[in-house]
Amino acid sequence: MSMRELLIAAVGLALAGAAAAADGPHLGRPATAEEIAAWDISIGPDGAGLPPGSGTARQGETVFAAKCATCHGENGAGKPNDRLVGGQGTLTTDSPVKTVGSYWPFATTVFDYVRRAMPLVEAKSLSDDEVYALVAYLLRLNGVIADGDVMDAQTLPKVRMPNRDGFVPFRPAR
Repeated sequence: MSMRELLIAAVGLALAGAAAAADGPHLGRPATAEEIAAWDISIGPDGAGLPPGSGTARQGETVFAAKCATCHGENGAGKPNDRLVGGQGTLTTDSPVKTVGSYWPFATTVFDYVRRAMPLVEAKSLSDDEVYALVAYLLRLNGVIADGDVMDAQTLPKVRMPNRDGFVPFRPAR
């Protein structure tokens, strides 16, 4: 094939592609309501949408040892990844320690984050009971709840985190 024939073929293919794209791309299909619901799992500060299930710190300790300690260290002390325990009273110092107990303003958003993002290499693999138990364990380690407290959709939103008032609400400019 000559250079001229190659050029004509390339222009022809480009024009055919442009004509096909003129009425818009034909990628995929609309998501079903069920597919959207499976990914629409956000839990905000008020706890709306928390799933059924429950967990205790004792149950969470077992889950943590099996699925979290490799990255967050024994009892959430950190290494190689983030420290999850301690740090209360350090946020206004020159060396703030941001942990579940010192930084997070709402226990419900801890639940949301753990359920959607942990464990790192298997995100969204924990059952709702495991997430409730892990959050209970982290809250107990940080002195936020008592050892026997059960975390579920009713109790978790009532937990008062130490840094609840440490954030300024966002108000868009008008």
